[in-house]
Amino acid sequence: MSTHPRPTRIPRGAAAALAVTAAMIAVAGTAGAAQAAPGQQVDPFAPDFGPNVAVVSPDTPLDEVQAMLDDLVTAQVDAEMSTARHSVLFLPGAYGTAEHPLQARVGYYTEIAGLGASPGDVDITGKIEVYNRCLADGGTSNCLALVNFWRTISNLSLQVNGAGQDGCRASANFWAVSQAVSMRRLDVSGGNLSLMDYCTAGPQYASGGFIADSRLPFVINGSQQQWLTRNSEVAGWSNAVWNQVFSGVEGAPDDAAFPNPPYTTLDETPVSREKPYLFVDADGRYAVRVPEAQTDSRGVTWADGETPGRTVPITDFHIAKPGDSVGSINAALAMGKHLLLTPGVYDVDSTINVKRADTVVLGMGHATLTAVDGAVPLKVADAPGIVVAGVTIDAGTVESPVLLQVGQSGDGHAKKVDPANPITLSDVYFRVGGPHIGKADTALVVNSDHVLIDHTWVWRGDHGVEGFTEGVNGDTDRWNTNTGRTGVVVNGDDVTATGLFVEHFQQFNTVWNGERGTTVLYQNELPYDPPTQADWTQPDGTLGYPGYKVADDVTEHALHGAGVYVFNQNNPSIVTENGFEAPEGEGISLHHIMTVNLSAGVINHVVNGVGGTADTTVIGVPQYVTQFPLP
Repeated sequence: MSTHPRPTRIPRGAAAALAVTAAMIAVAGTAGAAQAAPGQQVDPFAPDFGPNVAVVSPDTPLDEVQAMLDDLVTAQVDAEMSTARHSVLFLPGAYGTAEHPLQARVGYYTEIAGLGASPGDVDITGKIEVYNRCLADGGTSNCLALVNFWRTISNLSLQVNGAGQDGCRASANFWAVSQAVSMRRLDVSGGNLSLMDYCTAGPQYASGGFIADSRLPFVINGSQQQWLTRNSEVAGWSNAVWNQVFSGVEGAPDDAAFPNPPYTTLDETPVSREKPYLFVDADGRYAVRVPEAQTDSRGVTWADGETPGRTVPITDFHIAKPGDSVGSINAALAMGKHLLLTPGVYDVDSTINVKRADTVVLGMGHATLTAVDGAVPLKVADAPGIVVAGVTIDAGTVESPVLLQVGQSGDGHAKKVDPANPITLSDVYFRVGGPHIGKADTALVVNSDHVLIDHTWVWRGDHGVEGFTEGVNGDTDRWNTNTGRTGVVVNGDDVTATGLFVEHFQQFNTVWNGERGTTVLYQNELPYDPPTQADWTQPDGTLGYPGYKVADDVTEHALHGAGVYVFNQNNPSIVTENGFEAPEGEGISLHHIMTVNLSAGVINHVVNGVGGTADTTVIGVPQYVTQFPLP
């Protein structure tokens, strides 16, 4: 029998959310003191991850595991703007059988992860799924995945088994998601993986998404508008919609016929590093594996054994919980500790400073840092090997100058970076508005050289629960209240982004000032909410702001697979001149780019006056430019 505590069976009924919390406490133990000491003692065999983490053992009766997961999704399936955060961790072993599979659904702010050193160490027979949400007529119509955000699955083997499900549901493992959702280190077999839920009423739209370091069966893309699959293996891929990108993927489709279909395929990924992951070693000790960076890589990292990298014992981490002071966190970092943020929302009234080389900041269960009184929640120094992963950063009600700053600003600062050991941001997400009023001048600023951004969603909210009323769906109030000038500014040289999703900022969404930058998949929606054309016009009179701007003095830049979308619902007469702007020198390459109209507003050209007009005569029909500058 395992020495780890089992989840307590959760009662059903109206108090499901409270029952889930009680079950989590039973599993993980009570939270530590709010002001955790920098010198905290961590039990390597049973670390205290707080009340929002469930650790499941293969000795746990399957019906108890199933009941816990059922009640968790009941609490989280519609909790888009909630403060609940959860992580469910599976110890090495087998879960489910062919006759009695484990079938789970994953709701908002939920992480499902294996604790093995390899994906095969946690073997689940069954399903781990996300379905459409049906938002009208009592949950029977307007079924879509367009707002299925903020959830994670990683580091396990899944043998797809739909026993007991109806014919449609049994036909695939459904992962109908949109932005801020990652699937990493999976080995999926036994059935198809569908990125679209085709078992509900329409329209069944989806807007994801990201997969990395995974071995996959046949994948049904279906209605997914855009998707990045990186460093993986696929048995086959069904189709593309607007912008399906593959980088370093065995079995990826050929892109020679672009844009019919609109595939973009890179044989190798220029720079990559897999996200750190928690695991339990053969002696039962917890640790974090930190994969090493790779260049020109292809396929999964675990095909021939352990993922190359280094192992950091859990005892080298400061385990933080909501309510811990920034002072205690910074004191622990200054002592050389790494930082593990357990699930929850952290009010951050001053900056968390990550200064030491090779420091790991790892969030569990979509741990969220919320700026208080205009603070900059997180700063990362110019130091090689720092990794920030699994963290969401929210703007607060007082404007912050920036939400995450990497490196010092200004020319001539010391850049103590190592191209072989880049500062890395993995699954780091940003929000301005949504769950509450938010204000930030810029979300992410990258000043350091040789930084890797591996999957981010930088979102100024186009909807939320702030109570706005003026304008279409409250958009005029939103424009005037949830202020966010710029999404991402890259000043450093040799910065790589794999999976860069940036949306709805009030001026430039992405500005790239550094040399030799590379982006592999870019997705952008321009803001829905400008009240007038004057609000969406540059000082020099140019109509609107491009969704992706490469600075005029940049001489080398590469962009692979990118789309800018327009939906000016608050004022459909608004015009944007170009979706993209870039210099036209020999070192500039914008490969497979497009604009598309989602039924309101106009983008006159794709890039620099080149490309067709995305207006309401071609709703949903992309305007493509295969290569810019034109050959």
